[in-house]
Amino acid sequence: MIKVTRLNGQEITINAELIEAVEACPNTVISLATNNRYLVKETVDEVVGKVIEYRKRVNAERPVRNPIEGYKRE
Repeated sequence: MIKVTRLNGQEITINAELIEAVEACPNTVISLATNNRYLVKETVDEVVGKVIEYRKRVNAERPVRNPIEGYKRE
């Protein structure tokens, strides 16, 4: 989840997994897979940065697997 600010100043939290598109025209519009659209104060780059930070946090909790673990060479 990422926090963004609507044009009226209200802070909302959006599920970053549902974001399909982020457009600048001239306000930033976030379109979700649920067909909801949000006009926000943040720039496109700020929204993208928040999504990247969210994904870093989510993926950091998972253990890193060795892709060749258990592989035997003959």
